[in-house]
Amino acid sequence: MKKTRFTESQIIKALKENESGRSVEDISRELGIHKGTFYSWRKQYSGMDA
Repeated sequence: MKKTRFTESQIIKALKENESGRSVEDISRELGIHKGTFYSWRKQYSGMDA
């Protein structure tokens, strides 16, 4: 299984920042990920708490 660069808590933190109004482009640029990765995280981790 492939090891991820980000922990679940980091992913959830990024998703919460997006919910509070920060743009996906800014978050993905800061983390060094593709926008599609962010949207797949949102699909997988939506509704979770850190």
